[in-house]
Amino acid sequence: MDEVEEGHLHIKDAQEPSSPKDANQPSPARLKHWKWWFLVIVNIVFLLVGQSVATLLGRFYYDEGGNSKWMATLVQTAAFPILLLPLFAFRSPTITTITTPQTTITAITTPSSLATVIFVYVSLGLLVGADNLMYSYGLLYLPVSTYSLICASQLAFNVLLSYFLNSQKFTPFIINSVVLLTFSTILLAVRGESSGPTGMSVGKYMAGFLCTLGASATYSLILSLMQLSFQRILKKETFSVVLEMQIYTSVIATCVCVVGLFASGEWRGLGDEMEGFVKGKVSYVMTLVWTAVAWQIAAVGVVGLIFAVSSLFSNVISTLALPIVPVLAVIFFHDKMDGVKIVSMLLAIWGFVSYIYQHYLDDYKSNMTRSDVNEVCNATA
Repeated sequence: MDEVEEGHLHIKDAQEPSSPKDANQPSPARLKHWKWWFLVIVNIVFLLVGQSVATLLGRFYYDEGGNSKWMATLVQTAAFPILLLPLFAFRSPTITTITTPQTTITAITTPSSLATVIFVYVSLGLLVGADNLMYSYGLLYLPVSTYSLICASQLAFNVLLSYFLNSQKFTPFIINSVVLLTFSTILLAVRGESSGPTGMSVGKYMAGFLCTLGASATYSLILSLMQLSFQRILKKETFSVVLEMQIYTSVIATCVCVVGLFASGEWRGLGDEMEGFVKGKVSYVMTLVWTAVAWQIAAVGVVGLIFAVSSLFSNVISTLALPIVPVLAVIFFHDKMDGVKIVSMLLAIWGFVSYIYQHYLDDYKSNMTRSDVNEVCNATA
C-alpha cells in the first residue's frame, strides 16, 4: 500500500473489501455516526440525572438546617477527583481519521502552547467559581419563583453568545425549542407557590436579582467559551479532553471556594451546622458528598454536550431538567403536582423534541450529501 507523508498528514489508499464478508462490515463513517449519538445520549442522561439529583439534595440541605453559602458553592466542584479514574480509562491519542471511498487521511492535531492552555483552564475555573457563588447568593436573597424566572434568561443570553462566539445557525425549529423551554420555565416560576425569604431588605433583594442575572449571563458565557476552546485552542477530538476540561476548571473553582470559605469565616460555623442538622451528622456528611458527586456528573454532561454538539444544545438540555425536578419532588418530598406543572412539562418535552428533530434534519441532509458525493466518486473512479 502506498503511503505519502507530508507535514502532519498521512494519506493512504483505501483498500477494497477483500471478501463479501468484509463488504458487509459497517463503514467507519457509519460507526462514527452511532458513536456520536451514543455519546450525546449518555451526556444527556448525565446532565438530567446529575442536575436533578443535585438540586433535590441542595433543597434537602437547606430544609434540614444547612445555611452556608460557601459550602453550598464548594460542593458544586469539590468532587472532581472522582473523574481521574475515567480520565485514565478514556485516554487516547489526539488523532483524527477521515475516510473517503479512495483515501484515508489521518491528521495529527497540533496543540496550542502550554501557557495558552493553562490560561484557558484558569480563566474558566475562576468564572465557574464566581458563577456558582452568584447563584448561591441569588437563591439566598430571592424567592424561589423569582430566582427560577431569572435563571430562565440564560437561554436568551446563550442564543446571543452562541451567535457571536460560535457562529451558531438558528432555524425555526431551534427558535421554537428555545421559546418553548423558556416559557416552560417561566410558567413553572410564576405559579407563585414559593413564598421565599421574608423580611428581606430592598438592597439585599436587588443584590440577589443582579447576582442571579449575572450568574445566568456568566453561565451562558462559560458554555460558549468552552465550545470555542474545544474548537480553537485544545483542538482535540477525544472524550478525555472533556474530562480534562472539567477536572482542571473544577480545581481552580474549588480553590476559590476554599479560600472564600476560610476568608469569610463561615468555616467556624460548620461544626454547629452539623450538630444542628435535623437528620443527624451522618446524613449531613452524606448529603454534601452525594451533592458534590451529582454536580460532577451533571458537569460532565454539560461539557460533553458542548464537545459533541454545541453550547446552545447543552443549555437547552440543562433547561429541560428544570421541569423534571418538580416531578421528582412529588416522589421524594410529596409536593403537589397540579395542572401548571403538567403543562410546563409538556412544553419542555415539546421544545426538546423540536430541537432533536432539527438535528435529525441536519443529520439526514448530511447523509444525503455524503451519499451524493460517494456516487460521484464511484462514477469517476
